[in-house]
Amino acid sequence: MKRIGLLSDTHSYLDPKIFDYFKECDEIWHAGDIGSIEVLNKLKQFKPVRAVFGNIDGTEIRINCTEMLIFEIEKFKILIIHIAGAFSKYKPEIRNALQFHKPDVLICGHSHILKIANDPVYRVLYINPGACGKSGFHKVRTIVRFTMDGKSFSNMEVIELHDA
Repeated sequence: MKRIGLLSDTHSYLDPKIFDYFKECDEIWHAGDIGSIEVLNKLKQFKPVRAVFGNIDGTEIRINCTEMLIFEIEKFKILIIHIAGAFSKYKPEIRNALQFHKPDVLICGHSHILKIANDPVYRVLYINPGACGKSGFHKVRTIVRFTMDGKSFSNMEVIELHDA
C-alpha cells in the first residue's frame, strides 16, 4: 500500500500547508512547472519525490527531472508528463505513449484545471491535480491525495488550499 501526494504547477511557490496534508504520504509526485530548484529540494527533503519538468522550468530543474516518467507501483503502470493535451484528445506523442506503454494512470498538469476522470478511449485514469502555485488564472489552488493498494485506488481526495 502506498499513499501518494500529487501536485502540479507550483510556479516557485510551495504552500506550507502541503507539508501537513502530505505528512502521511509515502511519496510526492509533481507533474511539472516546479518553477525553482528550491521547491524541488524542499519536497525531496520531506519525502521521496517523482517529478517531471514543465514548460516554465529552467536548466537546473531539467537536469534533475525528466520530461516524462513511466514506472510501476502497486501493480499500476503510471505515466506522468506536464503537457498531455486536452482530455482524451491528447497530443500525438501522448497518444503514441498511451498506446505503446499502456499505462493504467495518466498524470499531467499545465492546464491549471483540476480533472479526475476515466478515459474510456485509452482505458486510463486521467488525473490533473490543478495548480497549487499562485501564478496563473486558476481561482482555487488544489492538490490531490490518494492511496494505491495492489490494483485498487482509494481515499481519492481533492484538497483546496486557501490563503489564511
